[in-house]
Amino acid sequence: MSNLHVTYLVEACCGVLAFAVFIVLVVAPALTSFRRAWERVAVLILSVYVFAALAGVGVVLGAWIVIQWPRWF
Repeated sequence: MSNLHVTYLVEACCGVLAFAVFIVLVVAPALTSFRRAWERVAVLILSVYVFAALAGVGVVLGAWIVIQWPRWF
């Protein structure tokens, strides 16, 4: 396996782990705290919104690091 393949494998595993942690720590408690179906649907939609916001922050920070990297080293 080449170094590039190892990098992709590590990135994929980190992504899956982060998504699983988000499900366990954010979505599961939010869903179990409500009883009505429409409340659970609303919580699920808001949880997806929060996940998208966190992913967006990660993408912006990652892009900023890639752009600034030559200045630092």
